[in-house]
Amino acid sequence: MSERLDDPRPDDVLQTAARVLARSAKLAVFTGAGVSKESGIPTFREPETGLWAQYDPMQLATPEAYRKDPAFVWSWYEHRFGVAADAEPNPGHLAIAELERLLPRVVVITQNIDGLHQRAGSSQVIELHGSMHSFRCIDGRHRGYSWDDFAEQKEKPPRCPECGDYLRPEVVWFGEGLPPDAFNAAQRLSAGCDVMLIVGTSGVVYPAAAMPMVAKEAGATVIDVNPERDALSQTCDLFLRGPGGEVLPELVLAVRSHLEA
Repeated sequence: MSERLDDPRPDDVLQTAARVLARSAKLAVFTGAGVSKESGIPTFREPETGLWAQYDPMQLATPEAYRKDPAFVWSWYEHRFGVAADAEPNPGHLAIAELERLLPRVVVITQNIDGLHQRAGSSQVIELHGSMHSFRCIDGRHRGYSWDDFAEQKEKPPRCPECGDYLRPEVVWFGEGLPPDAFNAAQRLSAGCDVMLIVGTSGVVYPAAAMPMVAKEAGATVIDVNPERDALSQTCDLFLRGPGGEVLPELVLAVRSHLEA
């Protein structure tokens, strides 16, 4: 059964959140684009710079756009993925990975596709929107290709090695459903956690954004870490104001202190 734990004093809220986390047996961490933004990866709702500034990412990341001009959309993804590939895990990613070493069970449920949680050391990551490191042919018959599988191809987009059709990123485009296995796992883990820690998500992209409510309705204590209050903050039990890269390292230190006390 969750408890309402609001406190207007930030230090007290941090310590209360740390105490809740220290008692957690099953923690689910739910992350969004704000976590990756702190590593220099722009969100879809931010304006691009340079060559791509005049294009709306929300118009390019669609099956329709890819069918209309596959080479153009592929070039845009090469740009986006290049930025992500150059990024490094930030202190927020590292703090989340550290929680896994402190607590009995921690799972990360993320809307991000960049793999930075895994690079930071998190071992159980559910990727609700897919991965920039995996590719499939358009109709989905052949999956799981990596960049190395078509690195020698000069054609763009590259062709599927098995059927010859165009490859596409194995990510969720606007208008597409979430991968059933990832979605079902996220629902199950959200319903089974005793604490959910939300970091860097606006809570407006559904159905992924439903996970905190699933946790809340199942009785979990829900903690939201964000620079500003958002759609999820009104229903959470604790709100910690600030970017994850600043708040989470402090939170982890406080958790460690509670565990050692």
